[in-house]
Amino acid sequence: MRKLNVLIAGSTGYIGIQLIKLLIKHKNIKIMYLCGNSSIGKKISHFDKSLKGTKLPTIKKFRKGLLENIDIIFTALPNGQAQKISKILLEKNTLIDLAADFRLQKASDYLKWYKKKHKAITNNKKSIYALPEITKDKVKNFKIISCPGCYPTSILLPLIPIIQKKRLINNDIIVDSKSGYSGAGRGVHKKYKNQNLYESLSAYGVGFHRHNSEIFQELKKYTNFKIDLTFTPHISPMFRGILSTIYLNLKNGISINNIYSTLKIFYRNQNYIKILKNDTMISTNDVINTNSCFISVCKTNNKKNIIILSAIDNLIKGGAGQAVQNMNLKFNFKKDEGLK
Repeated sequence: MRKLNVLIAGSTGYIGIQLIKLLIKHKNIKIMYLCGNSSIGKKISHFDKSLKGTKLPTIKKFRKGLLENIDIIFTALPNGQAQKISKILLEKNTLIDLAADFRLQKASDYLKWYKKKHKAITNNKKSIYALPEITKDKVKNFKIISCPGCYPTSILLPLIPIIQKKRLINNDIIVDSKSGYSGAGRGVHKKYKNQNLYESLSAYGVGFHRHNSEIFQELKKYTNFKIDLTFTPHISPMFRGILSTIYLNLKNGISINNIYSTLKIFYRNQNYIKILKNDTMISTNDVINTNSCFISVCKTNNKKNIIILSAIDNLIKGGAGQAVQNMNLKFNFKKDEGLK
């Protein structure tokens, strides 16, 4: 089988760099083009010294002509840019987007949460929101694959099985998530220039963070009840990783062991989801530089309430790794190819 040719648009950001690091180890892939705007003509090692010595193309400006000998386009671009690219795709091209351009099914929701009109509504209807352990082989039927956001990944993976099995009272959920500052992209130091990112913890987007939209959208697929979820994200003084703390009210007769069993059975054949013993304290350090999601179910002093801890690396499981997982599913590659 020939190697598939890949183009990465937005190759110099944190997610783009991480994607390159995974794909250069993938035996079924050849990176043909790296694209950027302000970085044209530079080597990718200029942005990450660990890539020095790798045989990678210099950075080009993206243009339609490049798509003629490309099988897969990865887009890690500002919101709105992948929509434009989707309108010039050739029949042979598959687009895997790591931004939010195709995450929301309704164009009206995209306008509401991202304050922009969707520029590829027809393509949006033909795309799939692809959380690999949930959507699995369904990606094979789509040429536009949308990867979930990093926070939603850490939240949806533990919640979907529990909501699907109707284990909660009124689906009343509180989520407190803390992320490394890499989640805000390379511009994070300019955006938060008045805050000491290395020594402070900051809440933001309280009650109205954009990722609320995709969390609600996906959870609604698994319940007839109204979802009542409060989500608060924080930037923490670390470079990478997400720890989500999820507070749940259980139905009468449902115990912490029921929740553990629900998760353990649901993910029994999924290598990248680790359901740990009840009350295991987990940290981002457990998952850094891996494509794993660690989940722990913890008791409280009230038997009707539990706390779930969920940890991922936002740049891998919450970004580039998830994109590679979806690609492997789409093209029948080994599930762990490029992710070992």
